[in-house]
Amino acid sequence: MNPVLLGILGYVAAQLLIVFLIARRMRGESDYLLAGRRLGPGLATFTIFATWFGAETCIGAAGAVYDGGLAASTADPFGYALCLLLMGAVFAAPLWRRKLTTFADLFRNRFSPGVERLAALLLVPTSVMWAAAQIRAMGQVISSTSSFDVELAIALAAGVVVVYTVYGGLLADAYADLIQGIMLMIGLVVVLFATVQAVGGLDAAFAAIDPEKLQLFGGPDPPPLQVLERWAVPVLGSMLAQELIAVILASRSPRIAQRAALAGGGLYLAFGLIPVFIGLIGARLLPGLDEPEQLLPLIAQRHLSTFFYIMFAGAIVSAILSTVAGALLAAASIASHNLVVPLRPDLSSSARVGVARGAVVLGGIGAWLLARHADSVYALVEEASAFGSSGIVTAALFGLFTRFGGVRAAFAALVMGVITWITGQYVLHLPYPYLTSVAVAFSAYMLFALTEPRARLAHA
Repeated sequence: MNPVLLGILGYVAAQLLIVFLIARRMRGESDYLLAGRRLGPGLATFTIFATWFGAETCIGAAGAVYDGGLAASTADPFGYALCLLLMGAVFAAPLWRRKLTTFADLFRNRFSPGVERLAALLLVPTSVMWAAAQIRAMGQVISSTSSFDVELAIALAAGVVVVYTVYGGLLADAYADLIQGIMLMIGLVVVLFATVQAVGGLDAAFAAIDPEKLQLFGGPDPPPLQVLERWAVPVLGSMLAQELIAVILASRSPRIAQRAALAGGGLYLAFGLIPVFIGLIGARLLPGLDEPEQLLPLIAQRHLSTFFYIMFAGAIVSAILSTVAGALLAAASIASHNLVVPLRPDLSSSARVGVARGAVVLGGIGAWLLARHADSVYALVEEASAFGSSGIVTAALFGLFTRFGGVRAAFAALVMGVITWITGQYVLHLPYPYLTSVAVAFSAYMLFALTEPRARLAHA
C-alpha cells in the first residue's frame, strides 16, 4: 500500500473515530437531524462552508474552467456563493422562526400534508443526486492514489460515506465539519502555492491565462437568456436546499443562522476561486488532458511532496465527506420525517432515528448506483440543482412570505415545474429548460391562486 493511500485511509479513520465519539452524545431525532438546535456561529459557519464546498467545487470547477474558461463554471463558485448570501440576507431568519424540522414541513404547515408529501418526493432525489456526485469524486481520488479501478473505488467510497453518515447525524457532522473545513482551506492554499511556483511565479501564472477564458458570461455578446439560465440553475436551484436549511434550523438563534450563511458564503467564494485560478493556468502545466476533472489531482500529484500531497488528498476527502454527509442526511431526514413517520406517528424518538438511519443506507445505495453511471461530477451537481426546484422555490416563496395561494396553487407549481423541466431538458431539448420551468411553475401558481376557492386557503 502506497503512503498516499495509507494517509488517506488514516485520515478517514480519524474522521470516523470523531464521528463515533460525538455520536454517543446523541439523544434523539432532534440531535440526529438538527444537532439539538444548538449550533453556535463557528460550528454553523463551518458546517455551511464544508457542506457546500463539495467535489464539484474542487475537482469539477477546476476541470470545467480548464476546458471552457470561466463561462463553463458559472455555478462554482459564483452562483453557489450567491445563493448562500441570499439565504443569509433573505431567508435564514424567517425559516428559523418557523421552528421547522425539515424544509418539507413548511409545505405541510402552509398548504397541506399532500403538498408536503409531493415536495418531499421532489426534494429527496435532488439530495441523492448531489451525494452521488461526491461519491463519484471520492472514487476518483481513491482510484488515482491506488491500483483500484474506478468502479471498485466508487463502491468503497459509497461504503465509507454511508457508515460515516449513519452513525454521525448532524450533531457529529457539525464537529467534523469544523476540522474538515480547516483542512480544506490549508490543502487548497498548499496546492495553490505549488501550482504558482511550478508555472514560474505569480507574474508568469497571470501571463499563462488565456484572455478568452476570462469571459464569465461566455463570449463578447452572449444572449441574455443564456446568461440567466446559467445563473438561475445554481442560485434558484440551490438557494432553498435542505442541506443548507438544516444548518439554518439547527442554529441557536435567527441571528446566528443569518450570520453563518453570510460568512459561509464569503468563505465559499474566497476559497472557491482557488480551483478556478488553477483551472485557468492548468493548460500551461498539463496541456491536452483527456479528462479535465483529473487536473487538480494530477497537478497536486506531480508538484507536491508526499507529505503535502497527503494533506491535499485529505482536503479533497474533507470536502467530499462533509458534503455527502449533508446530502444523505438531507434525503434521509425528509424521507423519514415527512414520508415514513406520518404513517407511524406513535414511533418513539429513538425509533425515528432508526428510520432516518435506514433512509441514509437506502439513499447511499441509490447514490452509489447513480455515481457508477454518471459521466461528470459537475454535470451531476447541476442536474441535482435543477430537478424539481422551480416549483419548490415558487411555492416556498409564496408560502413563506405571503398568504396568497393555497393547496391547488402549490400542487400546480410543483407538478408543472418538474414536468416542464424534464420535458424541456430531455424531450424537447429546449435552449433554456430551467428558465422555462420557472416561468411555467410561477404562472401555474398564479393561475390557480387567483381562481382557488377561499375555503382551500385554510392552511395559509
